[in-house]
Amino acid sequence: MAKLVNYIKGSIEEMKKVTWPTKKETKNYTLMVVGVSLAVAAFLGSLDFVFSYGLDFILN
Repeated sequence: MAKLVNYIKGSIEEMKKVTWPTKKETKNYTLMVVGVSLAVAAFLGSLDFVFSYGLDFILN
């Protein structure tokens, strides 16, 4: 039981040391992740389209 109490106390101490992002930073990071995700999805989708079209052209 003492190990559990020490673990919880240590966890609380470590959580006090965490630097949490502001709302503005969180919003900016979220928009950045969404933007990069959309860009990667568009890039991979276009590659898929080009390769599918090329393969179809070669086979027919």
